[in-house]
Amino acid sequence: MTTPADLNRPIIEGLYSEALLLADNVRGAFDFSGRIDEMVEDEDLARVALSCEALRTTTRMMHVIAWLLNQRAFFNGEISEFQLRRNGRLPSRPSRSNPEQAALLPLPLRRLVEKTERFYARIERLDTAWHERFTMYPSAIHRLRDRLGQELRIS
Repeated sequence: MTTPADLNRPIIEGLYSEALLLADNVRGAFDFSGRIDEMVEDEDLARVALSCEALRTTTRMMHVIAWLLNQRAFFNGEISEFQLRRNGRLPSRPSRSNPEQAALLPLPLRRLVEKTERFYARIERLDTAWHERFTMYPSAIHRLRDRLGQELRIS
């Protein structure tokens, strides 16, 4: 079994290019979707759904691009590893689409929104894995000592 590759410049550059292309597709799709072509029961509700999903989707992509820009800055020597660990995280609560609102969108837009969610999930997994490398897990001795200390305080 091989060990997984750590983040490196080619991986980040490939993801950055993919993110820019996807963000451009999002921008274009939501720019041209200002009018509701499909017959819907409540056109106002569909417009609100369109606006909300456009905001969620572009926010999601901007978070990913910001994360990738931080990674690029690190690989270019513009920020330290400490700065990257401290300030280079994705938001802890990503902006997920509202299924009820997404159902009101035309199918091509729904697919694009889902594609951005999958892309965000990929980046989120990379971010989590990279940061877990720095998580300090207490040794068995420290865990036993902590448990003993808690038992002595309770008694």
